[in-house]
Amino acid sequence: MKKGNIRLCIDARMINSSGIGTYLRNLIPYFLDQFEVTLLINDNGGTLKQLINGDTINMVSTIYSIKEQVEFKKKIPNCDLFWSPHFNIPILPIKARKRIVTIHDTYHLAYLKKLPWLQKIYARIFYSLATRLSNQIITVSNFSKKELKKYLNVPEKKINVIYNGVDVCLFKRISDKTLLQKIKLKYGLPDKFILTVGNVKPHKNLKNLVMAFRHIQKGEQLDYKLVIIGKKDGFVNKDRQVFKIINNDQILKNKVKFTGYVPNKDLPIIYNLASIFVFPSFYEGFGLPPLEALASGIPTVVSNKSSIPEICGEATTYFNPEDPIDISEKIEFVLKNNSIAQYQIEKGFAQLKEFDWKLSAEKHIKLFKSLL
Repeated sequence: MKKGNIRLCIDARMINSSGIGTYLRNLIPYFLDQFEVTLLINDNGGTLKQLINGDTINMVSTIYSIKEQVEFKKKIPNCDLFWSPHFNIPILPIKARKRIVTIHDTYHLAYLKKLPWLQKIYARIFYSLATRLSNQIITVSNFSKKELKKYLNVPEKKINVIYNGVDVCLFKRISDKTLLQKIKLKYGLPDKFILTVGNVKPHKNLKNLVMAFRHIQKGEQLDYKLVIIGKKDGFVNKDRQVFKIINNDQILKNKVKFTGYVPNKDLPIIYNLASIFVFPSFYEGFGLPPLEALASGIPTVVSNKSSIPEICGEATTYFNPEDPIDISEKIEFVLKNNSIAQYQIEKGFAQLKEFDWKLSAEKHIKLFKSLL
């Protein structure tokens, strides 16, 4: 089959979100001169209409709905390959010769007991169908590959590990003082702060981070505040204890700041303004924020669980996310040791070479073509 004649249909409805949206936004442009691309979208397409060289299909249904399954069958065109960038796949027959799914992690299976009953049922059904109905599976780390084998008994030959990348044109050192000051004022950021990026789902472990930050305040005075970037509303299973701990402590109420959602254009600047980045998550299929912090040239202190050591390598300091005291001690250690911080920053730039979106796209393209 000649280059450009392969018809690729992509479920791109999450392209404007974080996580999977970042994944789609960075990969799709590389596919445009390799395939005849059709996108499934759930709005008017916005900038996608300028980006895409094939047809777009408006798909107005809400993601994770019954209606979307009917519309998948109607609106996915005759194509050589259908790619779903998450496990929410079409479960009815579609007009595609082959199917590929990306499963970023198995969080819903690892934390099954903690999910509401409806999410439990959905996770069991769709993870199973995604692995069975797809010809090949992409995942984003060797950790997630092991989890797929553990929870779903997926054969080794069906799983392809392809790392995500970091957009080093976006996430980089920024020296424009006017721009830095503008963003600092826009979000009301303090002069010195500890930064984390993550929502309030329990596995993100903001509770232990907040407790660790409180412990820092009790010891030798370090005049820092804690800034948390990420959504804190709209989650069925959010960790409400985080807010209880903060609201019951006057020091934390004054020193912990939630920014809410931050657009991509502002996020790299906030990284540059931070003194240190902390990532306390219990469970990540990949964990992009620590790499974004490394690309921005700030030291990091991160959890030693799941995929995070695989991704961060020697470019960081690790802690036990179950232990707030250990978290606080590691944060203080890096903040007080400039030589350690500088060593991490240098190691970080070297670590980033493994995580390039162009390389990731080339591996996706090779896999897509190998199926046809």
